[in-house]
Amino acid sequence: MKSKLKNVLAVIVGCIVGSIANMILVTVGPYVIPPPNGVDVTDVESIKSSMHLFEFKHFIFPFLAHALGTLVGAYLAALIAASCRVAAAMVVGGLFLIGGIANAFMIGGPVLFYVVDLVGAYIPMAWIGARLSGRT
Repeated sequence: MKSKLKNVLAVIVGCIVGSIANMILVTVGPYVIPPPNGVDVTDVESIKSSMHLFEFKHFIFPFLAHALGTLVGAYLAALIAASCRVAAAMVVGGLFLIGGIANAFMIGGPVLFYVVDLVGAYIPMAWIGARLSGRT
């Protein structure tokens, strides 16, 4: 029973720390690559109504945030888990993928970005995070 609790806690810690990493990158992104003029990146409605102004460069940090947030969270989950380390990392990746799908429906945007994001930023990064932990 103790190992199951540790596995659940590993997933929770992975999700929390991965979300923090995600939010740091999302927050820093507009300072590195400024959004189009007149777009308030803190307001979902502003982003949705101005999506046609966004260029390729504006999607780099959101992708990095999703990929690196998942990688960090999955890595920690695999590192902390008592057993089923790859499974713990993949659960974190799956939960982040659900968040990415919800994001795609709520904000919208270029289909190509969401295909690349949903296919490349979550499950592959969770697997890499598990492998990097060295405890697979």
